[in-house]
Amino acid sequence: MKVIFILLMTCFIPAHAIAQGHDHRDPPQENNSQENADEKEIDFWTCSMHPQIKLPEAGKCPICAMDLIPVYKDDHSDHDSAKVSLKLSPSAEKLAEVSTTPVIKQAVLKEVRMVGLLDYDETRLTHITAWVPGRIDRMFVDYTGVSVNKGDHMLELYSPELISAQEEVIQAAKSITRLRASGSTLVQRSTEQAHTAAREKLRLLGLTESQVKEIERRGTASDDVTIYAPSSGVVIERNATEGMYVQTGTRIYSIADLSTLWLHLDAYESDLPWLRYGQDLEFTTQAIPGKVFHGTVSFISPVVNQMTRTTQIRVNVDNSTGALKPGLFVNGVVKAKVYAEGKVIDTSLRGKFIGPMHPEIVKDEPGACPICGMDLVKAEDLGYITDDSKASIPLIIPVSAPLLTGKRAVVYVKDPEKSLYELREVVLGPRSGDHYIVESGLKEGELVVTSGAFKIDADLQIKGKKSMMNPEGIMQSGGHDHGGEGGSAKTKQGSIGDSTHSGHKIESTQKEHLPKEYESAIRAYLDLSEALASDDLNATKQAAKKLVASGTSLQKGALRDELARLKDDFQSITDARIRFGQISKTLLTELTRYHVPKELRANKVYCPMALDGAGAYWLQRGDEVRNPYYGASMLSCGSIEGGLDNG
Repeated sequence: MKVIFILLMTCFIPAHAIAQGHDHRDPPQENNSQENADEKEIDFWTCSMHPQIKLPEAGKCPICAMDLIPVYKDDHSDHDSAKVSLKLSPSAEKLAEVSTTPVIKQAVLKEVRMVGLLDYDETRLTHITAWVPGRIDRMFVDYTGVSVNKGDHMLELYSPELISAQEEVIQAAKSITRLRASGSTLVQRSTEQAHTAAREKLRLLGLTESQVKEIERRGTASDDVTIYAPSSGVVIERNATEGMYVQTGTRIYSIADLSTLWLHLDAYESDLPWLRYGQDLEFTTQAIPGKVFHGTVSFISPVVNQMTRTTQIRVNVDNSTGALKPGLFVNGVVKAKVYAEGKVIDTSLRGKFIGPMHPEIVKDEPGACPICGMDLVKAEDLGYITDDSKASIPLIIPVSAPLLTGKRAVVYVKDPEKSLYELREVVLGPRSGDHYIVESGLKEGELVVTSGAFKIDADLQIKGKKSMMNPEGIMQSGGHDHGGEGGSAKTKQGSIGDSTHSGHKIESTQKEHLPKEYESAIRAYLDLSEALASDDLNATKQAAKKLVASGTSLQKGALRDELARLKDDFQSITDARIRFGQISKTLLTELTRYHVPKELRANKVYCPMALDGAGAYWLQRGDEVRNPYYGASMLSCGSIEGGLDNG
């Protein structure tokens, strides 16, 4: 907030001259404007840093000692009107370096940038496990990283169970030969069924058809059976050693097919509206500089990580060239074409059908996914609007146009015929590169200020009109009584006692006497105010502890409830100041009901910059402003508006 006001301060002097058409760098060219300014009637003098100061004569600001500047009556007579505007002459526009850009309708590309790691495609991982218990007599692949092809021998296994199964096949084959001369068809059929079952058993135990035939041809069982690779790929795990006894299900090798990889990325929750299944993602890696790779978004996690506030995105990547390797760090970007209301458009998917579990499968006709067999679905069902004629084109403005205050966004719109600059509150959509999408507040073709808006805003603020920092357009009264010619202030809360006041005295009639139990609460509150103004965290905690204790004796009401929620273990002065603002508001409201004894003398002070520009009151001892919301950084910022000296 302090930075914003410094900007306003540095911008204001030319801005104020701008409004009047003055150019102090070249006085001879602005004689007419100077004469017009001299003809205007000065209403009061104010400070560009503290616009609540209003004095009848020129001088120094009583808060920051800056030179006061004049405010003319016709400059702020319409500050309550519906439209707020500032008129600039051509020379003033040039002096302020004001530039404008028309509001246009245009679809924008929303770039979602993410980082992630390449990994194996889990659907292309195969494992060699022991299907029978036994002993590994030989391992042909004895280290990881070896590339193997489907059918390559991997290991030899000795297993009594396999020997027994081989004998069953051999004996069944011999029985068929012996019984061929038999006339019993039933016996022959039974023997053939037993032979078929024995062969199937060997196949289910991991032997290939050629191995079974070799056993039958040889007529003897083999002590060691060779296990072959079930698929091509790279051996990424070796979990056994030669001579090791294994049980059924023990994993021996893992083989990964690296022709397709998975890319795992983390997307912030704010980027999720722009991500869809089937989107193309570009990514680069430092391992292969200058090369751009592509992949397809195949999975968006339905869960947000509570620690990182990100969601995992999975992308299928073609790696048929073998250039990419699992474990590589990559930088990726999805370019989503965004229309009004944040709708994502992809015209290339118009009329297409996509695999719900495998979005890389895109077909022109409905049918079944060739990978998983699921029915293909329309692209629209996955969140796309494939026809751009069905979506409205959004209004966009440059990012330099709006002035953002956290909760509000304002722009200045130029009327070229009248040279007026009108303040306009707008609702902004997502930012895309150098542009914002505008949800409401502007029309196509209007001219928005993209340079010089701060200077215009500063001038309006000084004149008491609505502005970025002053949404209500309220002129605050000065911190001292200088004869009353500066006018009375509009306060944001009721005064202590009667609703009207003058100077530092507050009149109070028809009020109840302050209950005794409130006195300790007020004293503890004033101690808390002093501790915060001194930036003393320990003293703040002690004062808060006393204030909490005093709240237990109060009558039931808002103040007692507020103090019951107060904690004395603040982690920082900032936390304490936020709670102090809430307590101050409740306390001041509560005290409007009572006469306050003179021994509890205190002043009511207001700072328009407190609590991120929302403005706030507080009570303090002494007549010198000591701001508890800023401490030493802006200790004297504020104005005394009354006192708790009713009696």
